[in-house]
Amino acid sequence: MGRLIIKRAVDLMVSIVGLIALCPVYAVICLAVKLDLGNPVFFTQRRSGLHGKLFTIYKFRTMRDAVSHDGYQLPDSERLTRLGRTLRATSLDELPELINVFLGQMSLVGPRPLLPQYLERYTPEQARRHEVKPGITGWAQANGRNTLVWEEKFRLDVWYVDNWSLWLDLKILFMTIGKVLKRDGISSDGHATMPEFMGTKQNSAGEPIQEGLGTHGGS
Repeated sequence: MGRLIIKRAVDLMVSIVGLIALCPVYAVICLAVKLDLGNPVFFTQRRSGLHGKLFTIYKFRTMRDAVSHDGYQLPDSERLTRLGRTLRATSLDELPELINVFLGQMSLVGPRPLLPQYLERYTPEQARRHEVKPGITGWAQANGRNTLVWEEKFRLDVWYVDNWSLWLDLKILFMTIGKVLKRDGISSDGHATMPEFMGTKQNSAGEPIQEGLGTHGGS
């Protein structure tokens, strides 16, 4: 319990300082996004957090609301603008998530919050990723980001749940900074972000046998 109190105190302090200190950066990005994509400048979406509870995540917009001639939404790769690619490559699109950290919906470090429809697609073991608060970065992001297949990401998420400590959080933050500076793992092979997780196929013993993928959807 003491570790959780310290973790929350650190999250609160860093989010407050970050939101204040980064005001000029927020202003510049807001202006750039408005000129590139118009309003709104923020992307909001429902995500699943601690114990699967839903919350609204905040990011800077990186994609156009473009559809094909028959009314279907275009793939992420076609909607992502040049500015959007830059924001994602530098992880600047994630900065508004400090609001979620301040509100206590997220932590600086933890499994990435994913789409609500994934909740019913997890195996019982994969669902354990929701035993801790989701984070802006996590063990999976520090070890491959979007180059990992979903099953490997979830395995790393559960490992974090079982092994987390304040020192591990600090290690993950430094590893993430290195990934961002090198621009490693921004997208998975053949996708602008990550393909949608459609569930893990299991054998009769309940063991995963392969990954299921859809067309698009990311983290």
